[in-house]
Amino acid sequence: MSNKVIYAIYNDDDILMEAVKTTRAAHHHIEEVFTPFPVHGLDKAMGLAPTRLAICSFLYGCVGISFATWMMYYIMIQDWPQDIGGKPSFSYLQNMPAFVPIMFELTVFFAAHLMVITFYMRSRLWPFKQAENPDVRTTDDHFLMEVAVRDNEAELVSFFQSTGAIEVKVIDKH
Repeated sequence: MSNKVIYAIYNDDDILMEAVKTTRAAHHHIEEVFTPFPVHGLDKAMGLAPTRLAICSFLYGCVGISFATWMMYYIMIQDWPQDIGGKPSFSYLQNMPAFVPIMFELTVFFAAHLMVITFYMRSRLWPFKQAENPDVRTTDDHFLMEVAVRDNEAELVSFFQSTGAIEVKVIDKH
């Protein structure tokens, strides 16, 4: 089985959006779209599922606030109780208003840092990873749509030329 794909290259984001919608309506599978800047609505037009990164952020924030609560209880009540400003050192609940800024900061810290790590792992952006950009023009001013070929190469080439592609290439992908 060959791993042929078609690279349809466009020079306008509006033409690309219409081509993506036309391609999906024709029931062709879009592998990937490479753009030099984020195109609003492209993920919805491609039929991609919404991201679950916000759910991860909430869970990471819960881990952060739990860690902050445990840390302050252990340090200020169990391990090293101190009389600061006449506040009792035997009760965490009576001292909690003083700990709110720390709890907030650690919640944000955990959520932000763990979200970045999750994003890089999910996107497979490891350190020293080689770029997978198929055409250098997509980092400047062109847009590329990658579509899988299934024994309909000539039909797909003419289809993408009719959608406004300035260049259509058939590539044997390894």
